[in-house]
Amino acid sequence: MCINVLPTTWGHSRWTWLDCFNWIFNKKMNLQTIHSILLAISYSQAFQYTELAQYVDDHQEEYVEALRDWVAIESDSSNIFKRPELHRMMEMVAQKLREMGGTVELVDIGEQELPDGQTLALPKVVTAQFGSDPSKHTVCVYGHVDVQPAKLEDGWATNPYNLTDIKGNLYGRGASDNKAPVLAWIHAVKAYQDLSMDLPVNVKFLIEGMEETGSNGLDALILAQNNTFFSDVDYIIISDCGWLSRRPALTYGTRGNCYFFAEVEGPKQDLHSGVYGGTVIEPMTDLIGILDTLISPSGKILIPGIREAVAPLSDEEWKMYQDVEFNVDHYKNQTGVNQLMYNNKVDLLAHMWRYPTVSIHGIEGAFSDSGTKTVIPAKVTAKFSIRQVPNMDPAMVKKQVTDYLYSVFAKRKSPNNLKVTMVIGAKPWLADTQHPLYGAGKAAIQRVFNMDPDLIREGGTIPIARTFQDVTGKSIIMMPIGGFDDGMHSQNEKISRYNYVEGTKLFIAYLNEVAQIKNTSV
Repeated sequence: MCINVLPTTWGHSRWTWLDCFNWIFNKKMNLQTIHSILLAISYSQAFQYTELAQYVDDHQEEYVEALRDWVAIESDSSNIFKRPELHRMMEMVAQKLREMGGTVELVDIGEQELPDGQTLALPKVVTAQFGSDPSKHTVCVYGHVDVQPAKLEDGWATNPYNLTDIKGNLYGRGASDNKAPVLAWIHAVKAYQDLSMDLPVNVKFLIEGMEETGSNGLDALILAQNNTFFSDVDYIIISDCGWLSRRPALTYGTRGNCYFFAEVEGPKQDLHSGVYGGTVIEPMTDLIGILDTLISPSGKILIPGIREAVAPLSDEEWKMYQDVEFNVDHYKNQTGVNQLMYNNKVDLLAHMWRYPTVSIHGIEGAFSDSGTKTVIPAKVTAKFSIRQVPNMDPAMVKKQVTDYLYSVFAKRKSPNNLKVTMVIGAKPWLADTQHPLYGAGKAAIQRVFNMDPDLIREGGTIPIARTFQDVTGKSIIMMPIGGFDDGMHSQNEKISRYNYVEGTKLFIAYLNEVAQIKNTSV
């Protein structure tokens, strides 16, 4: 039977099976012809992915060069002197999307107030749209293109802003977090375009430039555009995380974070320890004393009410952790420690993902330079955080921590002054792994990698996920392509060429799978 009997629009249009059967019925074809057509349709659908995947393979050098151009921009959002570079980065993103024919806007989100009272323009947020077919689902892809600080002298083996390919790994600051994933999504859309294939869903982008410093201004933008830009969005996709092992993963939860400053102030100025030591009650001694009451040597949080708020670990969740591919010994060796808090996989994963923890990050005002300095600091400020999990509430945690520390400090009967403030209060995020978004993710991973994914949670915090959930009410999935050993935020950050290229194919396949979700799923 000649395939030309098929309608000319079949290959690249969004025909449903019902459309097909209606067309066949109207043509009044015999059974043999119908059977041949159905076989041809099935083959045609499979062939489209093969063609798209081949396109990606053929263009991978182009993808690497695009990443090289992006990594070369020092878009460090924490350094105000790099702000012009950050503005240039956002313009580059917008231009790339414009060249693809998207409806693109650079949205002004205001100014950042600096500690000295001055203000600095925030980088604009890039929004873009490809397709507006009301019969299709609409997805919004979130990403960021700002990066953590990086210097060669920090211990990098290569220039962090010159993408370097070593044995299939692409080294550079922001390569994995989050420039390559953003580019992979853009390249996925462009592959459909260049092969004259209709996008199976409408695709929107929201790309920011302040994620690494708290997404300044983004919450307000989401609130302001909830009834405009987000009004027709069905699903939100975030690819700002990584796999746990060499097995692809889908992420369904992140911890939140409450970050505290505990300041102890005493003398009016720093004092000589030889002259004043033994005569004054030192702020540093007070500070170390209260910090020691936050957590036990075994990792037990000692602040009343914290552990009691945590949702219990269910049998189903325990089984999910048991099924995750994770090697405890490899994790220990990679971390470079001789002993971990827990020795079995489930306990370790549970305490990485779904139990709170206290981490003490540093003390401001203390002498930390090389050499010696016999000083009694007049004021010292500890910085510590408590990772949040369901069912903890940051407002309650703030009260519990401040009440507890003031109580502990009072027992010391010190003449010094304590001030406790919470500077970040980010809630945890948790998704339903039974939602069709995750079924679509499993199908896409099976198609591209020929294996089932791990379902994992992240120990870190991605505050924007909870904002999206609370403000828009949309369903969210996190679909990482970063490797477990990419070194995000660390020296020698990289993404493997394999993850970058196959990740692009994954995004292509995922768009197709999302198109199959029934409209009753929200």
